[in-house]
Amino acid sequence: MSDQREIPHVLVLHGPNLNLLGLREPAVYGTQTLADVDTALEALAEELGIEVACRQSNQEGELIDWVHEALERFDGVLMNPGGYTHTSVALRDAIASIAKPCVEVHLSNVHKREAFRHTSLTAGVCVGVVMGFGVDSYLLGLRALVSHLHKLAPVASGASTAT
Repeated sequence: MSDQREIPHVLVLHGPNLNLLGLREPAVYGTQTLADVDTALEALAEELGIEVACRQSNQEGELIDWVHEALERFDGVLMNPGGYTHTSVALRDAIASIAKPCVEVHLSNVHKREAFRHTSLTAGVCVGVVMGFGVDSYLLGLRALVSHLHKLAPVASGASTAT
């Protein structure tokens, strides 16, 4: 590929409290740290021939600003909205407004947890949701997002869909 932009660029967003991975409720979230998650994502990105930019914030507005940034700088978003999954109409609207594919991921299976976690405000504007596989949720989600982006690429570039 001669144009560096032909390589898919994925924005990975980690929501509130994910900076405490490895310390916070290890029975629920595991013992791997956020740095471990990002390292695994970067290794998979290299294998898949894509680029990832990983970011974490406990601030709803900052996550929304980064989603907006994806409009111009990224081809898709992989996001663990954390607790904002269940509370943030604003984050949901930001995802919907950029018209870029987004995959929602969760380390735990939220349906096996408290009832208030069973509703995701953001899932309805995402291509799909992967949950319950620990760090593998991120890796499975990234693989699914990249597969989705490759399916969109011929349409977006106007190229033939024949292979």
